[in-house]
Amino acid sequence: MVTDRYTPRSYDDLEPETRPSFAQALVPVVGLVLFLGIGSALLKLDPHIPLIWSIALVGLLGRYVWGYSWDDLYAGIDRSLSMGLQALLILFTIYGVVATWVAAGTIPTLMAYGLDLLSPQVFLPATALLVGVATFAIGSSWTAVGTLGVAFIGIGSGLGVPEPMTAGAILTGAYAGDKQSPLSDTTNLAAAVTNTDLYDHIRAMRTGTLVAFGLSVAGFAVLGLGVSGTIPAGQIADIQAALASTYDITLLAFLPLVVTFGLAAAGFPALTVLLAGAFAGAFTSILVQGASFVDAWQVFMSGTSPETGSELVNSLLASGGVSGSAWTIAIVVAALTLGGLLEQTGVLAVLAHRLEQGVKNTGSLVAATGVSAILTNALTAQQYMSIVVPGMTLRNTYDEFGLDNSDLSQAIESAGTPTGALFPWHAGGAYMSGVLGVATLSYAPYYLFGYLSPLVLFAFVVAGIGFAGDASPQSEHPSASPADD
Repeated sequence: MVTDRYTPRSYDDLEPETRPSFAQALVPVVGLVLFLGIGSALLKLDPHIPLIWSIALVGLLGRYVWGYSWDDLYAGIDRSLSMGLQALLILFTIYGVVATWVAAGTIPTLMAYGLDLLSPQVFLPATALLVGVATFAIGSSWTAVGTLGVAFIGIGSGLGVPEPMTAGAILTGAYAGDKQSPLSDTTNLAAAVTNTDLYDHIRAMRTGTLVAFGLSVAGFAVLGLGVSGTIPAGQIADIQAALASTYDITLLAFLPLVVTFGLAAAGFPALTVLLAGAFAGAFTSILVQGASFVDAWQVFMSGTSPETGSELVNSLLASGGVSGSAWTIAIVVAALTLGGLLEQTGVLAVLAHRLEQGVKNTGSLVAATGVSAILTNALTAQQYMSIVVPGMTLRNTYDEFGLDNSDLSQAIESAGTPTGALFPWHAGGAYMSGVLGVATLSYAPYYLFGYLSPLVLFAFVVAGIGFAGDASPQSEHPSASPADD
């Protein structure tokens, strides 16, 4: 993985003549917020356009104010795109996987059985729990959301549950399970960049994760009470009839699910697992649904547009295939480009340096770490960066305060891993919105774990719970000094 070899530039690594001042470093941040506010909220433009404006702003500042060459700026973009390459390849593949699983009858069969087994009252908490268990087993939130998550969106719609609520429950389970799985790439990365034993890192996160996830499930149980009894008469029967008229609803249709989750649980990389899932989906389309070889693979590229006789089912099972990933891929590439420029020009290093200077005790250090991870998510649109940048930048500071490496690792993952999906321009937010068909800002209010994970971290800091240095939370930073101008 590229991130294993990546070391972000620190404040001291920057040449004084090309290093932005703190005030200058704030200009791209303010610009991004203004561009997104004006472009997306006011002018209703796709977020790609405000991101392009932001890229132009940082590029011009880097070249003509801070003195970087065009080659330097392109090098930063290259590093960021290299770090995000795995995510981009997964994005391409998962869109094709969803399409093959629809054609294979896998997702229709999950929907048909799910409508029999679940009720509106228990659907939301059950979804969070089931997706959480599945993600823990396979170690990939993206794989779980792109497969099981798509099916749960369909089941929830059939039960009369609003799609944004269902999406929030899916993401809650996915990211909670991901944080505790020893197979997760972000969990392993957080342990690696902080020099923490993997299982020490997982144990350090366990209490906070369980509290945040438990509160989330309780919240979904309350939300479920509000949607009970809202199923239109006969809707479930109509949906199941529409599914049965178009697909062979059989346990054999679960073959792609068994292959994908079996390989993931065995520890195979996510991209390998998803490609195997696509092959299994195409094979099942031919074997179970009677598709031709050409049609089975054409679906992978072009997507599905079923005609079941039910507009609801048609809309739920329509998918774009690999061709349909273009919008999401474009926004992720633009966001990664912006993140690379911000890192290369030293903006991230200057902001991290100022944040570090505000640290006065162990509590403020852990809180600053969480804030840093969230801000890095927002500015770089890359989950890996939210772990690598604060993890490597603050490692020595944790040593100075006598805190354990696992304190740092749990802080960056508790705040960094779950929050990326809350930003529409983030790789995670764009991906989740694309595969689930629910806008990021629509599901955000219901993605409870995304808020509760960092909030529980901050609450533990205030209460002095779970950190090795909490016996002396007011100890002064040995090298604390007035902030630079």
